[in-house]
Parts: sequence; structure tokens; C-alpha cells
Amino acid sequence: MQLAQSSDTSEFIIAPDPAAPRLTRAVEGVDQNGQISRISVVEERPLTIFLNSQEIVTAMTIGDYPEYLALGFLLNQGMLQRDEDVTGVDYDEELETVVVRTASQTTYEDKLKKKTRTSGCAVGTVFGDMMEGLEGVSLPATPLRTSWLYELAARINRTPSLYLEAGAIHGTVLCQGNRPLVYMEDVGRHNAVDKIAGWMLQHGVSADDKMLYTTGRLTSEMVIKTAMMGIPALASRSGFTAWGVEIAREVGLTLIGRMRGRRFVCLSGEDRLIRDVDPESVAEEDSKHRRKSAAQ
Repeated sequence: MQLAQSSDTSEFIIAPDPAAPRLTRAVEGVDQNGQISRISVVEERPLTIFLNSQEIVTAMTIGDYPEYLALGFLLNQGMLQRDEDVTGVDYDEELETVVVRTASQTTYEDKLKKKTRTSGCAVGTVFGDMMEGLEGVSLPATPLRTSWLYELAARINRTPSLYLEAGAIHGTVLCQGNRPLVYMEDVGRHNAVDKIAGWMLQHGVSADDKMLYTTGRLTSEMVIKTAMMGIPALASRSGFTAWGVEIAREVGLTLIGRMRGRRFVCLSGEDRLIRDVDPESVAEEDSKHRRKSAAQ
């Protein structure tokens, strides 16, 4: 059974915009036959995040939703509290900076030194405060229907995206039930998660009944960020790390990986799964729709 790409993104609050001119550009190369090939590649640009007067980090990003990225990064690193009085989030496109302002000085500004966060898949800036932020975290035992997982995977993988346009990018989707809500992409999977965290903070969105779906690996940092956001379930097409699984079990996070077609593996929170659909009734992925490379 072949699943066609769907152009209907009306159910999303935020959906990818692969046609946005600032996010990709065309470059020429030479293919295996010596022929000129013109392809679309993802843009990558620095974004420096300030917390009041303190420079915190320079992140490499595609450049969309910089305010959400800044808010989410500071929140997920434990530098900004959910009840913090944020008085402004100012983005300067020319200087490529975002300044998050609070009513009073935070407790983190005096002890931080400048750090650079790369876009590398295995290199994310992790502060010790992230682990401290997990102390006492206990996520709600929110049920998760397997029918939702299958529906979400099929919809998300058919949605027009920068990944399908140019590749070399990660995607993360905030979901509720079987509905995808906010779909963010970036060169680093951590950036995509941070954008969602910033959007949730800015709009006061509750986390108890939500799930994150990501294309990236389920590492310790991905699990920590999801838990600190208060989201009780995390699913991915990719695999796990041992520490990621261990942390998920400690905080009560439902963790599902290697989700492709009718297959998936649950390594934490299996008791919360409601198996309401026969996997044999689910269509296997056609090879042309598997997220392994950009569309040709």
C-alpha cells in the first residue's frame, strides 16, 4: 500500500514551510555521472541567546521561530522557571540575537560562562542544572493508544517538510491524541524540541495529555527535556540509548522507539499502552516514504 504525500496541514497549529526562502537555497554539484545537479540545501545560521545582559549560548539553527527557540532553550536548561516574569523577548535579525528579559535577575546569570552549542547530532550543550531539574519529577500516567501512534506516524511522515525538500534536518512534533499540533524542524533535534517548549511556555499550553514525536535518537538529553517539559510520552523512528531508557523509567515517561510502519518497541511505560488496533491491519511503509533521505 503506497501512502501519497499529503498537502493538507490545516490540522496543525504550526506546520513546516518548505517553501520559505530563508530556510533553504539551491546549490549546484556534480553527480556520479559527471552531470551538473542542482539541489536544495538547508540554511544554517548562528543565533546568540542572551538572558538579560548575560550571553548564554550561540546555537546553529535554520533561523525560524528564534523567540520560541530562545525561550525553550533557557527553560529546558533550567535557567528560566515556568513562573518567571518574562517581560520581553527581543529578536534582532541583523545581529542574529535574541534577548530574553525577566523582571528580576535570575539565579543563573552570575555562574555561567559563554558556551557554543553546535548542530552536531551527538553534541548538545548540557548543563549540570538539567540533571538537578529532574529531581522530584514524576510524570502523569497518561494512557496512550497504539492507534494514535500509527495515525500520527502516517500523517507526519507524509506532511510536506524541509526534510522531504532538502534532508539534513530533524523534526519534532507536539501531539495530542491522534492530532499533530506543532511541527518544528531544525539542524539539531534539540533545537526542534526547544522551539516546542518555547511555544508551549509562551501560550500557556498544558503538557499532561501531550506526546512528542521525533525523528531523532532517544538519548538522555531528549528524555530529560521531554520530562522537564512535563510531557508523559516520547516516540521516535530512531533507537534508544541505555541512559535515555534508564531516565525514562525513573521519571515514568512512556518511551517508544524504532517506530516504522506497523513496528515499534516500547522500553518504558508499556503498562500505559492501550493496544486498540491489530498491527497486522496497519500498512507497512513503502520504501519511497521512509525518512532516510530527502525526496528526489
